[in-house]
Amino acid sequence: MADTSEKQKLLIVEDDLDLQAQLEWAFTEYDVVVAGDRAAALTAQRTENPAVITLDLGLPPDPDGTSEGFATLRELVAQNPAVKVIVASGHEARESAQKAIALGAYDFYSKPINITDLSLIVGRAFHLAQIERRIAGLPSRRTSSRARRGSSPARRRCSPSCARSRRSPTSMPR
Repeated sequence: MADTSEKQKLLIVEDDLDLQAQLEWAFTEYDVVVAGDRAAALTAQRTENPAVITLDLGLPPDPDGTSEGFATLRELVAQNPAVKVIVASGHEARESAQKAIALGAYDFYSKPINITDLSLIVGRAFHLAQIERRIAGLPSRRTSSRARRGSSPARRRCSPSCARSRRSPTSMPR
């Protein structure tokens, strides 16, 4: 039986060491993995397979811009389209938010960080990821038209006459 007490993995991609420590402290209910740049983030995603990632757009070598963060977002989503990436930035928040969502981010929050708000977003992202995993594990409800009609020997014998009766202009008595 699987251990249901195992903590869910949260990848925090942040180059500021003080902020890394603050976020690790704030998210003790998760198994937190930290990365400080794109290469470390991509490696952590491959090895740890987190369901949720927080991503700072201002990563080295462009800590004062957003180009490295957006490049990281593209690669994270390409590696795992189901991952929930929550993007953070203080740079032109509205434009950055729109671009991040367009590139596949789950959500966006503006810096400075409010731990209460971020915790709500992270919790909601984990909840959605869990629902999506459950749905993916369900058998498909799509069936072929043949499966819906049935394929028993009796049904096959009836099929020609049933098809004729459906095309008949005779109406059923009410």
